Amino acid sequence: MKTVGIIGAGIGGLSAAIHLASKGFEVTVFEKNSLPGGKASSFSHQGFRFDTGPSLLTMIDVVEQLFDEAGEHLSDYLDVKKLDVLCKYFYPDGIELNAYSDFNKFAAEIESKTSDTSNNLSEYFSYSKVIFDLTKKIFLYDPYMGIKSLLNFNSVKTLFKIRKIDSFRTMHEANKSFFSDPKLVQLFDRYATYNGSNPYLAPATLNLISHVENSLGGYYLSEGMYSLVKALWNLALKKGVNFMLSRNVSSVRKSGNKIESLISENKPYSFDYYVSNLDSLSANKLFFSESDFKIKEERLSSSAMVFYWGINTEFPQLDTHNILFSADYKKEFNSIFLEKTISDDVTIYIYVSSKFNPADAPEGCENWFVMINTPPNLNQNWFELTETYRALIIDKIESVIETDIRSKILFEKVLNPEIMEHQTGSYKGSLYGYSSNTRFSAFKRQSNRSKKFKNLFYCGGSAHPGGGIPLVILSGKNVSELIADVQY
Repeated sequence: MKTVGIIGAGIGGLSAAIHLASKGFEVTVFEKNSLPGGKASSFSHQGFRFDTGPSLLTMIDVVEQLFDEAGEHLSDYLDVKKLDVLCKYFYPDGIELNAYSDFNKFAAEIESKTSDTSNNLSEYFSYSKVIFDLTKKIFLYDPYMGIKSLLNFNSVKTLFKIRKIDSFRTMHEANKSFFSDPKLVQLFDRYATYNGSNPYLAPATLNLISHVENSLGGYYLSEGMYSLVKALWNLALKKGVNFMLSRNVSSVRKSGNKIESLISENKPYSFDYYVSNLDSLSANKLFFSESDFKIKEERLSSSAMVFYWGINTEFPQLDTHNILFSADYKKEFNSIFLEKTISDDVTIYIYVSSKFNPADAPEGCENWFVMINTPPNLNQNWFELTETYRALIIDKIESVIETDIRSKILFEKVLNPEIMEHQTGSYKGSLYGYSSNTRFSAFKRQSNRSKKFKNLFYCGGSAHPGGGIPLVILSGKNVSELIADVQY
């Protein structure tokens, strides 16, 4: 039986482990933390429970397929429910807009609160579906293997329709062409943040994300997002995967174009194949000498500052997912990507899982995950920035919901790019490795198979096909298929 060693038990590593074990490989996963999950972790304090990372599940078919291929049923492990309101948006002029998952309800909402119509929305969703349908095989569901991937029959058909995938203008330019109301342009521009990019630079091809969330649907798990990690972990254990928790991989031994063994606690472990579920930029420091690669820090994706607040009051004016938009979106992104700082007016995301799972907070209370986008850790003073933006964020929330929250915060935990880099191993705290701020970014993401070491493979949010739970799961599937192909 062929053996595989996986470094990291994030969702990508768990996906790879399940797929490989289902294909008959003997799989061992090394995880430096005491529990699996990576960025998709969880913690509890004073009766409050928080998801630390992803807060929304999309492309549910990808998760179902993972369980199906393992001979199991998703419904036996998780209670998955579709969101009625994908997100509630608060604008600086006081308008509140609910993005309903039902098209007719969403269309009625925008017709009553913006200058656009249901026809604008219908045309935009049709446009984003075309992009998704044309690119899903090349850029999502299959491993990307460079020119080889572009020369198969389906890819050539797509390349003949290259204008339809809209890679020659930016997301913002495309969104402005569909909507006259700046509110909707801003709403759909925000999907660039799903892979840490700038809508004023990123290609409009990324507008496929809108189709994924609005047309394929957004879902929640009745016991919170970390229940997905627990389900994958239990499935992996059932498939015979061996986990070595609290075991950091400190180095690797190489021989020619192959990885020979990995070193954990001064002991070598040898496998036929190796899978890295580490941040790909940090992984390069493990597998290569510094002369073999150069990290382009100007291309890094955004990071985040998060406040986890236990709140001693319930706020009916908030939904599960909430966005408080800034007044000048372009200035906000310029600050992050060009000036490497944070604008004085930020967009705030508030996720309250106790809205659908009351067990996540004591009775009469709520658990708030409050996040702003930031640049990665490039030697800014994060202690001062965290203190400054904590006050600004609270001021803005209080202004929008017209309620005091300072006195209602029972406790808080903070995550900023510097802490994130230390805790998760993300290079400079960058959430997704490199951003997608150029026309050819999709071709520059870390491929699932190493070009130098023939038995080394990559999965996770900074590898192909990208960040977000379904894409990370697909990265693990891609790796398993590539390793299985080596057998023949």
